[in-house]
Amino acid sequence: MTEHRVVVVGAGFGGRYAVRALKNAPAHVTVLNGTNHHVFEPLIYQVATGVLSPGEIATPVREMFRRQRNAEVLLGWVTDIDVVARTVTANAADGVAYQVPYDTLIVAAGTGQSYFGNDRFAEHAPGLKTLDDAVELRARILTAFERAELETDPAAASRWMTFVIVGAGPTGVELAGQIAEIAHRTLPGEYRRIDPRQARIVLLDAVDRVLPTFSPRSSASAAQRLRKIGVEVRLGARVTDVDATGVEILAGDDTERLPAMTKIWSAGVAAAPLARRIAEATGAATDRTGRVRVAPDLTVPGHPEIFVVGDLASVDGLPGVAQVSIQGGRHAGATIRRRLAGKPDGRPFRYFDKGNIATVARFSAVADLRGLRLSGLAGWLLWLGVHWAYLPKGRNRVSSLVRWAVAFGGRGRAERAVTEAQITARGALRRAEAERAAAEV
Repeated sequence: MTEHRVVVVGAGFGGRYAVRALKNAPAHVTVLNGTNHHVFEPLIYQVATGVLSPGEIATPVREMFRRQRNAEVLLGWVTDIDVVARTVTANAADGVAYQVPYDTLIVAAGTGQSYFGNDRFAEHAPGLKTLDDAVELRARILTAFERAELETDPAAASRWMTFVIVGAGPTGVELAGQIAEIAHRTLPGEYRRIDPRQARIVLLDAVDRVLPTFSPRSSASAAQRLRKIGVEVRLGARVTDVDATGVEILAGDDTERLPAMTKIWSAGVAAAPLARRIAEATGAATDRTGRVRVAPDLTVPGHPEIFVVGDLASVDGLPGVAQVSIQGGRHAGATIRRRLAGKPDGRPFRYFDKGNIATVARFSAVADLRGLRLSGLAGWLLWLGVHWAYLPKGRNRVSSLVRWAVAFGGRGRAERAVTEAQITARGALRRAEAERAAAEV
């Protein structure tokens, strides 16, 4: 009898836990991923702000599944799915296409940044989804202070020392807090012409409170702490344009321009292009962000052999957070195991909401955990413990603790090296992406 073939697209949280759930199952599992590493995305902002190195939040995919004998890893970006022939087409790094057959498919490709139809903003306001994004943003943030030091015009120096973060969700709040820490704790005393403490950090969003998925009390606590450390929180403000030297916002009936050389976008997410291909091939519906509307058991309606999990799945209005991906991946793996054992497999996916947690600044975080609300130091200690526990075991945990001690116990940032390639290469890539998007429109 031919071994059951399971193909897993994506090695993020959803794909990782789906593969783990299939350990020792009578199946051959093939993992397809566009990069050779898994990223612990909840801490990616700390790479962007110099707290952690890329290697401390990234684990090689092959290392993750090294001991799982029924799993293999292939590097490549999935571009197409043939639901009739049951094959997946992927492109290797050099552009060579190859196909992988499947009996069961698990799609956990994740999401990208959404600019709500204004993809031209990406060149000037990059998002934060990949390690490349994080390294580029770190270069932009640190280089901004260097450029301000060179300016003789106070207005130009002020533009370089103004940082605008669009989006007041967890990523935006965490970024704003860490940039404020850099300006007020790490850099003072290192410059002779500028005072980094005069930096302006502006957090913008069209919503009426920061961290809108948290309780109102936690949101208010986070906003209060942000303002205390020097972050300017602007709510009810919608960004209407972004260019090289600033952003335009609409607040009520008033239009305002904020001069700023460094802009960061964290305002929304969009499903990976693969979601559209799945919808076209299967006739499945998608939600307004492009995610595939799946059945209660996370399969595509009419195609029980295709699971869509994590950020790419639209089910019961669940948010695109790590726990949804983790539990969805486990559910898909467990369902396949039951099928292979000849047991009923129609169990719906039941999400257990463990709550929300976000760090605001050094020794300050907010947490909403099933009725328990913590803020300040208590919230921060909980945040520290949770994230440390979910980091891959071994060197990632040990080195991260050392880095946190340096950054939070003192004033240092271990990762402040910037290369010219980090600034120019990614900038050129974003310009090309923006031009391609504009041409498609």
